[in-house]
Amino acid sequence: MKQLLIAAGLGLSLAGCATTGTPAPARARPPIVPIPTTSNNVVGLERVMGQNARGLVALFGRPGADLLEGDARKLQFASGTCVLDAYLYPRGKAEPVVTHVDARQTDGSPVDRASCVAALSMKAQGK
Repeated sequence: MKQLLIAAGLGLSLAGCATTGTPAPARARPPIVPIPTTSNNVVGLERVMGQNARGLVALFGRPGADLLEGDARKLQFASGTCVLDAYLYPRGKAEPVVTHVDARQTDGSPVDRASCVAALSMKAQGK
């Protein structure tokens, strides 16, 4: 009898875990910005790779974050659609230049790096 009561109590307590409400609506992602392909406005990673900090600021404007760690530097640029992290490292005794970039949507989801460069370039140009 005691086992029957325990089993009945467990069944009732598990029934309280069931949900009957409607699920929350999914968050809409910002649109992916296509890469412009006109010959006079080529926007892509080639405009970022190998750039020094001054070149990046000229391309995207003032960074939202500027972090130094030893000889390395990280500049972070953001638009309404994406965030771009540019990592600058010195080559020999030369000024640090971009050797790697990471990009993500503002919600943290993956995004194509070249598309993010295009979005940031358009933001800097006021488009």
